[in-house]
Amino acid sequence: MNPTALLLATFILSIVGLFAFIWSLRKGLFDAESSGARTIFSAGEIGRPEEPAAAAEQRTALAEVSSSNLQANHGAETSPVELAAREAADRSSAFPAFVLIACSVVWLIVASFAGLVASLKLHWPDFLTEYAWLSFGRLRTMHLNGVAYGWAPLGLLGIAIWLLPRLLHTKLLGGRLVIFGALIWNAALIAGMGGLAIGINAGLEWLEIPWQIGALFALGGMLVGLPMALMLTRRKVHHLYVSVWYMGAALFWFPTLYIVAKVPGVHFGVELATMNWWYGHNVLGLFYTPLSIAAIYYFLPKVIGRPVQSYNLSLLGFWTLAFFYGQVGAHHLIGGPVPEWLITLSIVQSVMMIIPVLAFSVNQHLTLKGHFSALRHSLVLRFIVFGAMMYTVASVQGSFEALRSLNAITHFTHFTVAHAHLGMYGFVSMVIFGGIYFVMPRILNVAWPRPSLIAWHFWLVVVGYGVYMVTLSIGGVLQGLALLDPARAFMESVAVTMPWLQGRSLGGALMTLGHLVFALHVFLIIMRSGAFSVSERPAALAQAQTTTPSIT
Repeated sequence: MNPTALLLATFILSIVGLFAFIWSLRKGLFDAESSGARTIFSAGEIGRPEEPAAAAEQRTALAEVSSSNLQANHGAETSPVELAAREAADRSSAFPAFVLIACSVVWLIVASFAGLVASLKLHWPDFLTEYAWLSFGRLRTMHLNGVAYGWAPLGLLGIAIWLLPRLLHTKLLGGRLVIFGALIWNAALIAGMGGLAIGINAGLEWLEIPWQIGALFALGGMLVGLPMALMLTRRKVHHLYVSVWYMGAALFWFPTLYIVAKVPGVHFGVELATMNWWYGHNVLGLFYTPLSIAAIYYFLPKVIGRPVQSYNLSLLGFWTLAFFYGQVGAHHLIGGPVPEWLITLSIVQSVMMIIPVLAFSVNQHLTLKGHFSALRHSLVLRFIVFGAMMYTVASVQGSFEALRSLNAITHFTHFTVAHAHLGMYGFVSMVIFGGIYFVMPRILNVAWPRPSLIAWHFWLVVVGYGVYMVTLSIGGVLQGLALLDPARAFMESVAVTMPWLQGRSLGGALMTLGHLVFALHVFLIIMRSGAFSVSERPAALAQAQTTTPSIT
């Protein structure tokens, strides 16, 4: 396999996608008055927000904010039959989604402490030096893999599995496959993290876990995604909402990306580096990003009780993401022994990514227009909107960072680390937080026991994230300028980052504290539900019926 063959395959796939795009036009999916945006609402639901994490007074305030949309129902009342069917769909996906989300929270805590200790070591090198597995190189790699294969994918897959029955208007099929896939995935991650701790490392960023173990990720991912294929044939909805498009593409892309990147004995030398960043960027743009966008396109309209403003823009964003993202990763190899045409193609595609980003961003802004006051009453909406905003910032920054002039300053510096957190934390993780706060009361049929903890979680991670991003970005730029100055010794580029790395640790500590608050709250709602006690389950269900009705 060589880069030319890979680009040719990408071109062929783009042509196939183009024909699919033309087919969607022929089917009227881009009509000015597309009804596709209403698919997530039952009859009479528009103007009636759904916010399971909100208290009664907050739901009342949200209803007032969204009351102007009630006229879109044309006098229709909510259907008890449709609401009962949705409740049945929620019940069918509850346990598989719970397993995935619970595992993701555990890995979030593990990854957070690994990242915090690694950050401290950058300016406190004598901290915890007694054991090899606590060295910076191993802890940093464990942090990355704990996030990349633990927290983020399991959280997103849990949300997706819960959403699919709602979006397809049918019960979950293949729930046992999801649980089995989750067990395989976690077994692989436990083995992989143990291997990293004792020094077994494949030496490729994002692909450190050896292929003998990592192959289980592809298998587990396929098992988790298989129920969607089973459900599509039995769906009871005429139109596939755009979130289904994003989730279906992501569930197909991940096993494909991972298998191609980890095939043993195929990639060597420069081609191996090219393949490394083909995977490293595509797993972000073609797996985490589509699942996160799918969640935003569902939760944001549901919380404010208003269909997405332009369904056409949502479809445009999907297809242009598929067209342009495939080769953006090569801009990480600028200055390396890589063909210039490949680097140029990567830069062009990176800049072209502005199109799907603007389509998404404009759409979300227009949908929220006139409803921004809802942010005061919905903490779920705060997480979702913050994540959507960071997607815009991260993507635009990435497009400009790919330019050779800017890349010369920021590459090989802490700025790149800040940019990675802009996408994986500011965008993906914040969307997962919001999604979990929405779905857990539906999964467990109880309200969040301490709503104030949600606010504490939000402000701790936002403030910590802000400190982290500002200090690391400034330190990275100063580091890059020092590296470019031939009159300055290399150690000056290290010394100039010291105060900014201390700020990074402060931000990381606040974020970790926020994660502990989040994990504690998840533990409390699980205990409140009586999930571990059969005798407490009926009382929990009775309380849920009076405090958090299944459909608001």
